[in-house]
Amino acid sequence: MTKRKIGMWLYQNGGGIIIQNKLISMLRDREIDVINNINLRDAISKDGYIIHKDTYLDELDLFFSYNAGEQTQYQTYLYKALSRIIPTINTYEAFELTEDKFQTTFILNKYGIKTANYKLCHCEDTHKLQSIIRQWGKMVYKPTDCWGGVGLTKIENHSTLDMLIPFLNNINSKYFYVEKFVNYDNTDYRVDIVDGKYVSCYGRKASKDDWRTNVTSGGQIFLREPNDQVINLAIKAAQITGADIAGVDIIYDRELEEYIVLEVNGIPAFATPEQEKMGLNFNNKKVELITELIDKKTKDNYKEAV
Repeated sequence: MTKRKIGMWLYQNGGGIIIQNKLISMLRDREIDVINNINLRDAISKDGYIIHKDTYLDELDLFFSYNAGEQTQYQTYLYKALSRIIPTINTYEAFELTEDKFQTTFILNKYGIKTANYKLCHCEDTHKLQSIIRQWGKMVYKPTDCWGGVGLTKIENHSTLDMLIPFLNNINSKYFYVEKFVNYDNTDYRVDIVDGKYVSCYGRKASKDDWRTNVTSGGQIFLREPNDQVINLAIKAAQITGADIAGVDIIYDRELEEYIVLEVNGIPAFATPEQEKMGLNFNNKKVELITELIDKKTKDNYKEAV
């Protein structure tokens, strides 16, 4: 019987190599071979095939892509093509959705998940931003494709907005996406979900000089236990976006007195070795659930192929 075979591209920094080796070992225990370090930057497509070195990727049973920091347009373009032919984790549709802040917020709202109030404006409707700031008092400008808090700008008054508009015009943005600034305690919940199952939760707290909780923006991680409401909200958000693997960011709106989803991340990081030392011990559970997920999806794909 031919063994199942998958391709993998997983980030290498922050303990990524350790995670990769654990995952490969567990998959091989289930008789699933792994070709790792498949960076689609080095792939080409011709004659109906996508080829990475000597591997015909469209003949694999699954492709597991888990590297947020090194994505390029070329890679994601091939990822989209590959996802039409073989199973991928996440699917390209879920990956594309969770990469876009507006699209994610829109679909979550559509299916009853509370998020921050938002507005999407055409680039020529800058006068609408003036009316929005009058209505909301404070708001946050978000590039729809940012991650790690990069590009987020807090707009507290008309003067801040007046300074921001020339910048937005210079980057030739076709639209402006803004959210109402939420009155919260400068902490959030990062809840990891795999295949609809709760994996873990930790908190992040903004630095004293910032309001963003992202670690790349100076936020600090701390141990935090979620209640059932937070867990169920995260599971539902992951389900709505179609993400097999998701990191759901949740905050508590003190004005509305309810939890809201701030973001769904399709490539949530594992705990680094330093974070494991402080008590974040979810890596093994996450690896086990991802292994089960890959096992299930490749079995389904193998049956269809036979």
